[in-house]
Amino acid sequence: MGKRMTELSTPLQEFIMDQKIFFVGTARAEGTINVSPKGMDTFRIIDPQRIVWLNLTGSGNETAAHLLEHDRMTIMFCAFEGKPLILRLYGHAKIYHPGDAVFEKYAPHFPPLLGARQIIDMEIDLVQTSCGFAVPFMEFKEERPTLTAWAENKGQEKIEAYWQEKNTVSLDGYDTGMPG
Repeated sequence: MGKRMTELSTPLQEFIMDQKIFFVGTARAEGTINVSPKGMDTFRIIDPQRIVWLNLTGSGNETAAHLLEHDRMTIMFCAFEGKPLILRLYGHAKIYHPGDAVFEKYAPHFPPLLGARQIIDMEIDLVQTSCGFAVPFMEFKEERPTLTAWAENKGQEKIEAYWQEKNTVSLDGYDTGMPG
């Protein structure tokens, strides 16, 4: 069944790179708890105890607001194909924006995606696996083109205006740290 480790083994790194979706969980001391699905080619393993992921523009920015108060974060992967497995990464994360040195350092690790608003850098404290026996089989068809088309239609200037309108304050009214 489940195992606990302090770092990502090579087989778990390979499992992660095969996944098409991951889930991010964060929370402040008070207010809403956020769990967000993430897709596209936005996740990178830097080493067995460190990951980064590219956060694209969305309707909200809860992860950023939560990380400003508490830097704890959980990332979860589920096997929807093949051998059943749930993989959780527990750790502490920092968030970086375009123009920040860390953002610019890691941005080349990702394909150029219009609307990339942050890079989240997480140090892994705990790696946990569990069985995943109840996770259904689901077949990956393709990435949705909707976010990419939306971003291309808006262009960088209108995306940045959207960030100021929709991404500077969380659902609970907390600052997200978006530069303005």
